[in-house]
Amino acid sequence: MNETLKLGLILFIITAVAASILGLSNSVTSERIAEADKIAKELAKKEVLEVAENFSLLDEGRLKEIIDSNTNIVEINEGYNGSDLVGYTFNIKVNGYGGEITFMTGISTEGKITGLKVLNHGESPGLGANSTKPYFSNSFKNKSVASEITAAKKPQGDSEVQALTSATVTTNAIVDGVNLVRQVYNEKLSN
Repeated sequence: MNETLKLGLILFIITAVAASILGLSNSVTSERIAEADKIAKELAKKEVLEVAENFSLLDEGRLKEIIDSNTNIVEINEGYNGSDLVGYTFNIKVNGYGGEITFMTGISTEGKITGLKVLNHGESPGLGANSTKPYFSNSFKNKSVASEITAAKKPQGDSEVQALTSATVTTNAIVDGVNLVRQVYNEKLSN
């Protein structure tokens, strides 16, 4: 009994020391991780809406109204070139095959998709992870938001984008997310 108590105490001390070190390292790195995430999001905004020079978060009241009825939308930013509104960036999350996919897409005030960038995903390497490849994201560029976007193995129509081979769930999740953004833009943001 005495030996068991001794081993339990040693294990407790080791666990307490490890937890303290982990907590300390988390407090040291959390600010840097948050700053890196902020920089990555700013770069993504500029990538999906290249014509914008600066961005500002959509008015809080309008954003709350949109997010309350569309829980997949995380954030909407207005993109400006000088004082002229040139478009919007949408940060959105959808459920893919491997879990949550977070991506950003841009829509110009002319009603065209200006870009798509996957920010975070847990999709299968070589399959759903191909959603980060330019051949997939570039297939969304310059598509009109007037009609529903669909995926095809060999896109030919004005509203068709490239489907990912053997990654139907991932493709459909992103296309559905873009169609949600398209709908929000048409109903709430277009003039």
